[in-house]
Amino acid sequence: MTTTTATDDLSVEQAVERESVSSSAHKALTSPWASLAAILIAILWTIPTFGLLVTSFRPEGDITSSGWWTIFTNPSFTLDNYDEVLNGDTALATYFVNSIVITIPSVLIPVSIATMAAYAFAWMRFPGRDFLFVAVFALQIVPIQVTMIPLLTLYVDRGLAGAEAPGGGFYTIWLSHSIFALPLAIYLLHNFMRQIPGELIESARVDGAGHVQIFSRIMLPLMTPAIAAFGIFQFLWVWNDLLVALVFGGGSPDVSPLTARLAELSGTRGQDWFLLSAGAFVSLVVPLIVFLSLQRYFVRGLLAGSVKG
Repeated sequence: MTTTTATDDLSVEQAVERESVSSSAHKALTSPWASLAAILIAILWTIPTFGLLVTSFRPEGDITSSGWWTIFTNPSFTLDNYDEVLNGDTALATYFVNSIVITIPSVLIPVSIATMAAYAFAWMRFPGRDFLFVAVFALQIVPIQVTMIPLLTLYVDRGLAGAEAPGGGFYTIWLSHSIFALPLAIYLLHNFMRQIPGELIESARVDGAGHVQIFSRIMLPLMTPAIAAFGIFQFLWVWNDLLVALVFGGGSPDVSPLTARLAELSGTRGQDWFLLSAGAFVSLVVPLIVFLSLQRYFVRGLLAGSVKG
């Protein structure tokens, strides 16, 4: 009886101590100074984007003669910059569509494959599983620049490069982005999936569920935040990519993304700030919308598995 009472008292003291530590940490994270610092950082981070937005709507003469902050004393706006960028000689509308065609499959393909592979590594037993997982993990340290020439040679030898290739030339870009994304995607999703209690899987097996049912009815709903978090990362990476598109797209305007055209404009029309600012914001607006619309999944995905117990 005495031993039991002492143990209970010790458990109560430990619980009180843990609650005290948690309360102290919560107060430290929610202090007014921390909130003020976060607000200041957010403002400083947003100012360049706001300046770019304002500049993209200003007339050419105003851009070359004064800074964007003068709109507060001398407001002057026009839509001619966007009309020239999208419908004029720059023809960014075509490249904008190319970026969408490149990005969406380059996100869906690796996420789909990585989710199934992560489940196999986490909850299925097969010969060589640990060795294959270590090999996948090791692939993350291989620079993509090292693999580009051998991979491009392989595409050419198999007839997968060029406008006559499957997908009209987009095939090699989709495949390359998927290959480069898979090691990290499998590793991250595997770690998230291993945080799911094993008792939940065992209960489903006792009820007669197979791997397909467990994966589709249990794993996918629980993994939605993690999948969305990686999907955002992959979307931003592919949308802002220039190197992979140039190497495997061959520089053809039919398959070049928006970043390739913006790079050309910065070289050939570097003094046309009114066009560059409008083109840059056209390139920025889509990933900004994606990030803001999926922000809650992004935060939940980053925090998933960070706390146990």
